[in-house]
Amino acid sequence: MAKTTKTYWNPLHPKNAEQWEVIEGTNGLIEQLFLAIDEETGDYTRLTRFKAGADTTDFGAQIHDYPEEIFIVSGQIYDKAFDRCLEAGDYASRPPGEVHGPFVAETDCLVLDCSYPSQNTVTEKPYK
Repeated sequence: MAKTTKTYWNPLHPKNAEQWEVIEGTNGLIEQLFLAIDEETGDYTRLTRFKAGADTTDFGAQIHDYPEEIFIVSGQIYDKAFDRCLEAGDYASRPPGEVHGPFVAETDCLVLDCSYPSQNTVTEKPYK
């Protein structure tokens, strides 16, 4: 099975607002919208929207057993693990096991995330 497809649509258009999903435990300050997903492998492409004031410190640092790419579409976000403020245009290709976050957003920030659980480096089932 391959990732789902959808031809030319604008996930940022107000008519698509209901498609965004609040990430549990974020007080409504972080939302996600899956753009494409492979239900069999778990590989996905999504947008994550951090509203000003979002802070993932309670979730701690993140580590995945699979590669992940991120691109900052707009705004800024601070990555505590790297002691670095990421801004529009910044890109990272994270190898499996790379520690990142927690994240703090003083302004609204939109992140494109491409994750590849099919390339999991451990034998356990991948997680998101």
